[in-house]
This record gives sequence, C-alpha cells and structure tokens, in this order.
Amino acid sequence: MVTKKQKEIIIGTILGDGYLQKTGKKNARLKLEHSEQQHDYLWWKYEQLKNLMQDKPKRIERYNPIWKQTYTYYRCQTHSIPLLGRYKRYFYDEQGRKRIPENITQLLKSPLSLAVWFLDDGHYYQKDGSVHIYLPRYSDEELQRLVATLEQNFGLHPKIVWKKGYPCLYFPREETERLMVLIRPWVPPCMSYKTPLNPVTTEGVMPEGSTTSAGKAENLR
Repeated sequence: MVTKKQKEIIIGTILGDGYLQKTGKKNARLKLEHSEQQHDYLWWKYEQLKNLMQDKPKRIERYNPIWKQTYTYYRCQTHSIPLLGRYKRYFYDEQGRKRIPENITQLLKSPLSLAVWFLDDGHYYQKDGSVHIYLPRYSDEELQRLVATLEQNFGLHPKIVWKKGYPCLYFPREETERLMVLIRPWVPPCMSYKTPLNPVTTEGVMPEGSTTSAGKAENLR
C-alpha cells in the first residue's frame, strides 16, 4: 500500500532528481541517486518509502577518466508497481523525455512535494535571499503550466529565467520567504543547510525549535 505521504514524496522526487524506469506494460520503478554529501538525505527518503524499496542505499564509486577523479554516490530503487507506471506515463513522453503533465495541478498540491522538489533541485542564495529551482528543458507550454500550478496551489509567483541554456524558477526574496514558510516544516534536519536561518528575514537568530541553517555552496545542490 502506498500512503498519501509517500505519494507526495514520490511526486516531489519525480520533479526533482528521481528517475522512473518502465518495467513491463503498466509498471515502473523509481530510482534514487544522491551524492555522498547527501547520503543522509537519501537514507531519509529510503526510510519514508521503506515498504516500497527493493533494498537499502548502496555506496558506489565511479572513476571519471576525463577528470581523473573518483566520485562517490549512493543509489537505491523501489519495487516495480502500477502507481509508478501511471506516473511514468504522466511525467515522461514516448521518447523518455521528462515533461510536466497536463494534470500537474492535481498532482502537485502538497507542501511536502514542494519541499522534496526544492531539496533535490533548488538552491538558496544567501547573498540576495533568492531561490532558484533548476529544471530540465521543458517546453514553454510546460513551464507556464508549472508556474500556473504554483500560483494556484501555493500562492507562489516565481519567474522563469534561463541559465546556461536551461530554464529555472527564480524566487526573489519576498517569494522565497513565502516558499520557506510552506516547506520549512517538511525539511529534514540533514538538509537544513539549503534553507535560510530565518524564514522572514533570512538572517538573525534561529526560531525556537528550528533545525535549519545557512545555505552551503551550490555544488552541494
């Protein structure tokens, strides 16, 4: 059984770093992969989706002959189930390109989904108090669909900007404050570095009970 909370985490993960692999005509599995720096975050996902997972996260080392460096990351995947097969048909076209489905407004409704998506693909810039969520090369129609969903379901008004040939959602300071108020309760302590110290002023003393801390370098995104 897939719970409501698990569905919300899965939606956020699909929008973020997750990859759906088709298995048969109707099923698919979700593959999760994170860097060594985000090892604890992958374990958090694993624990949240534990009854759906094939096995625990595994440590993998890969040597890049061009850069002559060894990279370490962690990987795990779910069992193949019909729900993920349906999501595969929603979020991928026939060529395997990730897309924003027409029913995204019905799928992306939870702040938890929004939080996971941000933790996967977002970055908080402490210098100007803004957030960028980096995106694949969605079509203009898909980008507008995504922005409309954020406006309708969360009252957020990000702008679409382009960086190095790829689109991203830009949240200026005021929109970042609104975003943080929504997602802060769902951010696990291990990922608190991706959020500002204070959801209102983005600086100063941490609120009582808060587990967040200042943003780190973008290469940990």
